[in-house]
Amino acid sequence: MSSAQEDMESTETPRPADATAGVTDATAGVTDVPAGVTDVPAEVTEDPAEALDPSSIADPSPRTVGRAIADRLMAGGARYAFTVPGESFLGLLDGLVEAGIEVVATRHEGGAAFMATAATQLTGRPQLCLATRAVGAANLAIGIHAARADSVPMIALVGQVPRRFRGRDAFQEADLVGSVGRLAKWAVEVDEPRRVEAALTEALQRAQSGRPGPVLISLPEDLLDLRASGGGGGTSPGQGESGGHGGASIAGIPRLPVLDSDVIRSVLRLMAASQRGVILAGAGVIRANASRRVMRLAEALGVPVIAGWRRPDVVPHGHPLYLGMAGYSSAPTVKARLTEADAILVLGSRLNEMTSFEYRVPKPGTRWAHVDLEPRQAGHGLTAPTIAVTADIGRFVDEALSLLRAGALHAETREARFQAAAMDRQAYLAASTVDGGAWEGPGVHPGRVVTELRRQLSAEAIITCDAGNFGGWLHRGYRFRRPGTFLAPTAGSMGYGLPAAIAAALVYPRRQVVAVCGDGGFAMSMNELETAVRQGVSVVALVFDNQRYGTIRMHQDREGRAAAGTDLGSIDFAAAARAMGAQGISVERDDQVPDAIREALASGRPTVIHMILDRAWVSVDQPAVTVERVPSLAVALTEP
Repeated sequence: MSSAQEDMESTETPRPADATAGVTDATAGVTDVPAGVTDVPAEVTEDPAEALDPSSIADPSPRTVGRAIADRLMAGGARYAFTVPGESFLGLLDGLVEAGIEVVATRHEGGAAFMATAATQLTGRPQLCLATRAVGAANLAIGIHAARADSVPMIALVGQVPRRFRGRDAFQEADLVGSVGRLAKWAVEVDEPRRVEAALTEALQRAQSGRPGPVLISLPEDLLDLRASGGGGGTSPGQGESGGHGGASIAGIPRLPVLDSDVIRSVLRLMAASQRGVILAGAGVIRANASRRVMRLAEALGVPVIAGWRRPDVVPHGHPLYLGMAGYSSAPTVKARLTEADAILVLGSRLNEMTSFEYRVPKPGTRWAHVDLEPRQAGHGLTAPTIAVTADIGRFVDEALSLLRAGALHAETREARFQAAAMDRQAYLAASTVDGGAWEGPGVHPGRVVTELRRQLSAEAIITCDAGNFGGWLHRGYRFRRPGTFLAPTAGSMGYGLPAAIAAALVYPRRQVVAVCGDGGFAMSMNELETAVRQGVSVVALVFDNQRYGTIRMHQDREGRAAAGTDLGSIDFAAAARAMGAQGISVERDDQVPDAIREALASGRPTVIHMILDRAWVSVDQPAVTVERVPSLAVALTEP
């Protein structure tokens, strides 16, 4: 049995052509991303179509450029294209339909970009979002930024004005590469049919090479109905391009070096010699389908594992070596455990601001190793790791386990680490209880809602989470049992939760899918409920409603500032759901929560559960509970 087969947690495969894509549940995952530099496209001074050979003019029978693009992206694993359609890319829409890629109309381009990002994470292959010119691209921007922060190789295709009008401030014209394209890992505008194949090949490779990330491709409207060229196109695919590789050719993208056994041994010695060593695991572990193997490495070394921020599903929470998620809203034991570590092995995490507790972890003087597709380098006030290993996490862990099998560890030191980890585990479990405290209302106890989700959701249920303090109860209190079952943006992008859940239900229609949202973020994308109804997907959206931008209000209050712009009005989210053809349920008390969740999961249709949340519930670290504590409802769920 191969290691990939060994790590599979489910026999279910994504809905679209999975045998071709070769993707399983355990490959769902994300990583993070670098910066880029832009070259402004040169001004077009003549109508490019006039300079083309007449044989390339649109013809109803040969393959068009739009179809050629669709075929190439289909071959690269694309199965979904999320879009608000525009007249600037009708030829591409034709090609997508003909190629068999499912086109999903969304209610906003931001929702389309979030859906494409989530679908890419869940399938492990680049999925698509499409928009028209400056206005559509501007709306895609939030999703492109989220994909970049999470290192998701999503493809954004944007229709551009006809080539003969470029540079004239034409209708909705903008330098797409030099504006919105700067948010992507790489961007290019293709201006001739003969350059299409090279541009797409390079875009797919750049999106998935090194630290993955989104790419933007600008496509002039008049290009798409022309006859596709069978030629190459050289190393310069278009008018302009931007990206972290500075416009280098495909050949210029560095390949991963061969793993050095001596370097791996150095990492293993670092951890084997530690007394309080710990593994910090990020989304690169999920992307490499390596969750089980990482836990085998942790067991072999006798060191515990902590997950990166908003990556709590990286390893099963029931494992005795799991000590929680790092970062904002983590259990208080987590930061203390990372700070006191005498050695840290960082696997597949970019150690962003949240995961590193504002770059305080690793603390100065701590010896640490960083294994990643792009390990940290010294700069911007950050120090380089003690040992840097440029590698796919799966390959590194396989080599490390092989070396450990051929050697031996000091038994007493390893056993001492196990005993310390057992004590750390008990401290973490106690600190991660979120449903305690005497609360009779008004509104729901958010921790008890999380406990009810744990009771009713299957191990393979997919949870998406919007941005906001409400997510803290989920991060700390939910117990994930399978890798690749949690989606949340590390960019803090509001409006993400519902669109991501819709994408998850499209990819895995037989799974339970739940979006956890606040009223602020949900209202930003609740128009996509109609998309869910039209697509016939079964998603459940839990909306914690305190009629406030709660996280920002918390900062205002904490810093003694004016309460400006953070109070909101009332929305009947259940009624809004019903108006769009979905089911709407209103919940005002804790005793209503179990039946509401049960009804929503059994309905087989999009459902919104509108839950009233008292404003006294500021965050998981500032709960609205009385001093007297009551026994936790989660005692029986401590070991999932």
